[in-house]
Amino acid sequence: MSDDLRERVLRLKRERNAVILAHNYQTADIQEVADFVGDSLGLARHAQAADAEVILFCGVHFMAETAKIVNPDKTVLLPDLAAGCSLADACPAGELEQYLTARPGTYVVSYINCSAAVKALSDVICTSGNAVKIVKQVPADRDILFVPDQNLGEWVTQQTGRAMELWRGNCYVHVEFTHASIQRIRAEYPAAPVIAHPECTRAVRLLADEVCSTERMLDYCRQSPAAAFIIVTESGMLHRLRRELPGKTFIAGPTELCACNDCRFMKLNTLEKMADALETLQPRIELPVEILARARAPLQRMLDWSR
Repeated sequence: MSDDLRERVLRLKRERNAVILAHNYQTADIQEVADFVGDSLGLARHAQAADAEVILFCGVHFMAETAKIVNPDKTVLLPDLAAGCSLADACPAGELEQYLTARPGTYVVSYINCSAAVKALSDVICTSGNAVKIVKQVPADRDILFVPDQNLGEWVTQQTGRAMELWRGNCYVHVEFTHASIQRIRAEYPAAPVIAHPECTRAVRLLADEVCSTERMLDYCRQSPAAAFIIVTESGMLHRLRRELPGKTFIAGPTELCACNDCRFMKLNTLEKMADALETLQPRIELPVEILARARAPLQRMLDWSR
């Protein structure tokens, strides 16, 4: 059945002149049929450069919105519209607008894990891979509000020394890793470096040998002489690491409840839903014209600043 679905997806992709973009947190079967697998920054770049009539985005809602923002005239599909994000939900555009009304002149740096409406209220967007670089380029005389991830914002402040007001949002997946659970796995594999995503809490980041984006995890593991690594992020990243670095061993960072950590939103996408989306060209991502226009400027600023 899975082979039939795979062939159906690939056939429809050709017929629709589509490109399939997949986040590192997607399941293995989705990663295997994608034209590009990567982190948010890589996906944003590939979405902007996409030479196709249709973009099938296998990730979560804000990622597909980002593809639409940089490709307003193309058809952008998301296999399951319910694929949301706890981080994006943590920062409603209305609340951010109220904050900015009360504090005019605030410079808003928004993590890409936010809605298009929040992007439209922002001065610049960032990803976990370029957040330090982006924040360093914000004018020194501006007060910064970093939204919506408090943990990533705290880590960026530590790296840059730049004081920022931090929105109190978090990724429900990454805060499930605990200091105790990572200590236990580290004791079991003492020779394996711990690599953690900056969305993790400070208590977990303090145990890590490297704190970085998912794309940087791949580079770190490729360059390190170590034979095994403890990966503290969503479980989908393990497939990409094992596929691209087959000679090394990757151990899932556990939580208190399980041996690995899945994002329930990322896992809503399936091969069957991908095939149906390509067949019907639904569900589509549609955004108001004014949101598209306003959100494009800070997103383009990020792409320019991160070159």
